[in-house]
Amino acid sequence: MALPLPAAAAALAALPVLLFGLICMIAHVTARKIPAFHRYEEEKFFLNAEGRKESVPSIDDPATKELSVVVPSYNEEDRLPLMMDEALDYLEKRQKQDPSFTYEVIVVNDGSKDQTTKVAMKYCEKYGSDKVRVLSLVKNRGKGGAVRMGVFISRGKKILMADADGATKFADIEKVEEGLENLQPWPNQMAISCGSRAHLEKDSIAKRSYFRTLLMYGFHFLVWFLCVKEIRDTQCGFKLLTRKAASETFSALHIERWLITYLSKGALGTESLSWKLNSLHSGQPAPNIPTFKS
Repeated sequence: MALPLPAAAAALAALPVLLFGLICMIAHVTARKIPAFHRYEEEKFFLNAEGRKESVPSIDDPATKELSVVVPSYNEEDRLPLMMDEALDYLEKRQKQDPSFTYEVIVVNDGSKDQTTKVAMKYCEKYGSDKVRVLSLVKNRGKGGAVRMGVFISRGKKILMADADGATKFADIEKVEEGLENLQPWPNQMAISCGSRAHLEKDSIAKRSYFRTLLMYGFHFLVWFLCVKEIRDTQCGFKLLTRKAASETFSALHIERWLITYLSKGALGTESLSWKLNSLHSGQPAPNIPTFKS
């Protein structure tokens, strides 16, 4: 029997409330105050350019580099060389122009089944293990887990997350660096500058099916409503963090897979950390936010 129109409308209106209640219940049941973290014995070392094991440093140690670049990689033997060539070419030129600039690139092989480690080790052999390090995980953890493992062995004052597919031009690091500096003074030395592809959204929508577009908007709404309102593009893999912000963020990580970007932020909260967030985008920017296109 068909419901009267007012009753049907009321039932539809109640669905979001019920969904929200279900999400809150699941989050309450599954959440842990102190997320578990486990590192296998094999993950406490990396291979240097000579093939010998060396102990990994700790995010709790004082920084000894200006910049650490963490590259999570899963089955990236084909795409990784293009990204590494572009990144290292930029970083080497920058170091020649400014000898005080020091860096490291950490490729985290997230349990790949291809030759990702072998490809990455070629760059370690070429540039030396002080500049390029390869950390191989015993099993696949997901992007969030891979980034966390790389962050925890970083030596940089600033730590950049960069995807292995090279989706963002590496030279755009200067723009996220500018965004980070514009956030000075950093409360408790914590700040994050996020790249954004929000200005490309219209083009991407034109290439998606209606169903995928509907899912995308629903997904974005849940992220906005439950977690992050300040960041337009939470999924861009180009993020620059101060060392303190990286340590606090990834120490409190609850989700290791692709939901890392905003759920880790949601788990921490902006007020409790008193940090500042900066989303860089173009098109219709929010007030006082620098812009760039990736």
